Amino acid sequence: MNIIIPMAGMGKRMRPHTLTTAKPLIPIAGKPIVQRLVEDIVATCGEKVDEIAFIIGPNFGKEVETHLVKVAADLGATGKIYYQEEPKGTAHAILCASNALKGNVFIAFADTLFKATFSIDTSKDAIIWTQKVDDPSAFGVVKLNANNEIEAFVEKPKDFVSDLAIIGVYYFRDGEGLHKELQRLIDENIMLKGEYQITDAMEHMLQNGVKFYTDQVDEWLDCGNKDATVYTNARILDIKQTTENFQHATVKYENATIIAPCFIGENVVIKNSVVGPFVSIEAGCVIEDSRITNSIIQANSVVKNARLDNSLLGKNVIYANKSQELSLGDFSTQS
Repeated sequence: MNIIIPMAGMGKRMRPHTLTTAKPLIPIAGKPIVQRLVEDIVATCGEKVDEIAFIIGPNFGKEVETHLVKVAADLGATGKIYYQEEPKGTAHAILCASNALKGNVFIAFADTLFKATFSIDTSKDAIIWTQKVDDPSAFGVVKLNANNEIEAFVEKPKDFVSDLAIIGVYYFRDGEGLHKELQRLIDENIMLKGEYQITDAMEHMLQNGVKFYTDQVDEWLDCGNKDATVYTNARILDIKQTTENFQHATVKYENATIIAPCFIGENVVIKNSVVGPFVSIEAGCVIEDSRITNSIIQANSVVKNARLDNSLLGKNVIYANKSQELSLGDFSTQS
């Protein structure tokens, strides 16, 4: 099986953080979002993974590409980098990894995380993962028939047809067939709001006899904005606290209290402070005379004499002498 991870989006809702870091590379409990995504898929899907295809923007840089290839290698797969030069929709993004569209294909967009077991019945033509939502009008949803097969895809329905929202995770038994359908959209210039969409390809496949089924995740964790990302960090810390080591051996504590669950990275210094619960502090940070709860502080940042909650600080931030909820991008200074 091949896994395809489209992740070239600009992440505009996460600015200023995505001005310098691609959204899928923002750390959640010590690991980039995309790394957690592929680790969870490989760990739970029960299938041998041959290739993990990462579809990135052209300016992500060699360091990012090297890291992604290593993530795949650590999972026993071959990592390959593909480029989406400009945003032209979900179908176009997937088609950028055309060489990976072979045999069994699993596709997951790298802007959400999940609590799920991806049990794949490889005899099925296609599986679309969903989550029950309170307000289906804000999502694309699937409508099921009496045999629990998908009979329609409905985008943001004004009237209720289903509460099963499509979350951006898909399995296709025939990768070559999917490739043909995606290419058809490009060749015939079939677009919605100026973009090529995978739902248009799936609708055509459905009309031509491909049987689609649905499976549900236990929990759908969004990383679309600051508040959602901080919440997702808290949930992952809670879920993973019994299976991952969240405190690095090189952390230096002096009169510090840590209220679990927290991730404390390599060479962090915490002095005269209370940290936690639900805090991630990345490598090289210094925390002094502060109280921090429910927040993410990225690498090499300094926080002194502050109280932070529900906050997201970028890399190399200096923040002192204030107490508030905030979102600061990389290399910011407030004191």
